Amino acid sequence: MITQMRVKGLIFDPYNNAYIVVLRDEENSDMLPIWVGKSEASAIGLALENVTAPRPMTHDLMKSFLETFDAKIISVVITDLNENTYFATIHLMYEDSEYTVDSRPSDAIALALRTSAPIFASEKVIKKQSSEELEQWLENLKPEDFGKLDT
Repeated sequence: MITQMRVKGLIFDPYNNAYIVVLRDEENSDMLPIWVGKSEASAIGLALENVTAPRPMTHDLMKSFLETFDAKIISVVITDLNENTYFATIHLMYEDSEYTVDSRPSDAIALALRTSAPIFASEKVIKKQSSEELEQWLENLKPEDFGKLDT
């Protein structure tokens, strides 16, 4: 089973010197934090803020390739969590065939945001990442913790 998620924001984790992409389901009952590097966070942040770079970034290039060949992203799915590493797939339609491409979640999310494709997470990923300490930390976040991303 999969759950549709939305990107709720990006926050900086000073303990790990990394960014966290926060995904939540539509009922706000499930949360999925994914730690990403600065460049990945920048790509996601630009898409969230609808900022167009002066020259195409990698995800903009990927979107252009898809559009040029009339391929469409159907969805992205966060499929697994293994040893603190998340896995994702990009599902796309080209002509009359559906293809699934392995991806890092950060790339899949950045591309989904640029193409308005839905983002899903498998139930097993949501269950695996759940821990009381993490949920308490995330629930105690304040709105000011979701500041703008330095790009």
